[in-house]
Amino acid sequence: MTDAAASPAAAAATQAAAERQASRRRLILILGALSAFAPLSIDMYLPALPAMARGLHASTSAAQLTLTACMVGLAVGQLLAGPVSDARGRRPPLLIGIGVYAAASAVCIIAPEVWLLIGLRLVQGLAGAAGIVIARAVVRDVFSGDEMARIYAYMMVVNGVAPIAAPVIGAQLLRLTDWRGVFAVLALIGVVLFVVAARWLPESLPPARRRPGGLAPILQDARILAADPRFTRIALATGLAFGVMFAYISGSSFVLQTKFGISPQLFSVIFAINGTGIVVVSQLSGRLAGRVPQAKLFAAGLFGSAAGGVLVLTTALTGAGLPLLLPGLFVLTASIGLVLPNGTALAMATHGERAGSAAGLTGTAQFAIGGVAAPVVGVAGPGTALPMGIVMSTLGLSALLMKPRASRSSAPGAG
Repeated sequence: MTDAAASPAAAAATQAAAERQASRRRLILILGALSAFAPLSIDMYLPALPAMARGLHASTSAAQLTLTACMVGLAVGQLLAGPVSDARGRRPPLLIGIGVYAAASAVCIIAPEVWLLIGLRLVQGLAGAAGIVIARAVVRDVFSGDEMARIYAYMMVVNGVAPIAAPVIGAQLLRLTDWRGVFAVLALIGVVLFVVAARWLPESLPPARRRPGGLAPILQDARILAADPRFTRIALATGLAFGVMFAYISGSSFVLQTKFGISPQLFSVIFAINGTGIVVVSQLSGRLAGRVPQAKLFAAGLFGSAAGGVLVLTTALTGAGLPLLLPGLFVLTASIGLVLPNGTALAMATHGERAGSAAGLTGTAQFAIGGVAAPVVGVAGPGTALPMGIVMSTLGLSALLMKPRASRSSAPGAG
């Protein structure tokens, strides 16, 4: 009798555990997709950059400003969306941001000249930032400690698919249409993500945990975060390493296609291989979370970013060519799989009560530095890798120096 009664109870418990696991996997997939707005908006567009510049009769630097505008929007948008989500909840600002992103992407299709496109890309970045910052805040709402770092790493695995698939899709779209077709696909992705988030992403910040809205609390949160030296050093180190990758993103299409004669299709393959490095290293980071201190994983990622930048600079100075350039690009790109999940978890660990603001500031540091780096790599024209190498090595070494000298493996979460 006891066994008969226990059997249905055990089955129900097993089913409930399976449902929780399925819900967790779905949450990671959705959050990973939302945090992929940056690679979707930038990487899919990369193979089309030279063609867009020719089609709109724009210079290389003006074409790269379309990347800068999007990154500036992604930076500023996170400063706004993070605090707003702390005050209003996660879902309303997220859904508004995704909707505006889809609309801005659609208008980009008909942009007649480069300066209007730059403005539209700014709006696109401002709106897409909501997905990035709110996805990180939701993780901090629900998880803490090593589990938080593990979830960020799993999100990076999902997120890492975007750098692999996006340039391949962009390059293949160029076989069927011109650069405007890329924005049609981005608009469609925005619509799909809106529907998915509206249907399956629950509210993770109940009203009792929300903070007062308005400018004063936003400024107060910013002062508190800026006064935390550990937070600022980690956020800046993460941002500088992210800038290394954005120098790669904005400069590699011109250097590889123009200087080395690589086709858009082969460039997309190289870009996909580097994106695979992010996925593999992110997966490794997730498996090591809890066994290796987050600070050590973060430091290893910063070292890889700096080493890759130095290899690229060495290639430019010595003329070593692709045999040295391509490994350098792979190393600095794959290192992001260690830098982002562990840097984000370390920075946000003690700021759970202002998770949106903390996520916004860390994201802003990343995209602000990346936005400055993007046009600089093209100042000498597309025929040289020297500016790209200088920017990458400078940012990478600076990130390594900015790393906190002594840190805990993980900090206790603040509810």
